[in-house]
Amino acid sequence: MANIKSAKKRILVAETKAARNKAIRSKVKTYVKKVEAAITAGDKAAAQAALVAAISEIDKATTKGVYHKNTSSRKVSRLSKAVNAMA
Repeated sequence: MANIKSAKKRILVAETKAARNKAIRSKVKTYVKKVEAAITAGDKAAAQAALVAAISEIDKATTKGVYHKNTSSRKVSRLSKAVNAMA
């Protein structure tokens, strides 16, 4: 354990930020799973609606600095490609 006051504070701040980032990542994963579930079910309308919601969450995570912009672009691209490939 740290003895210096500033080091103790850094530990607390790092834990807080890590928890926040984890919560945001988890939320994004949930929305991505909803899109994938709709694709598996073959429901194109539901997949497109879930895709819009997922893209919104991914963009929010990027704005907050949880994801790099290229990472979010890759996620959006792959999801869009999967939804568009549906018959």
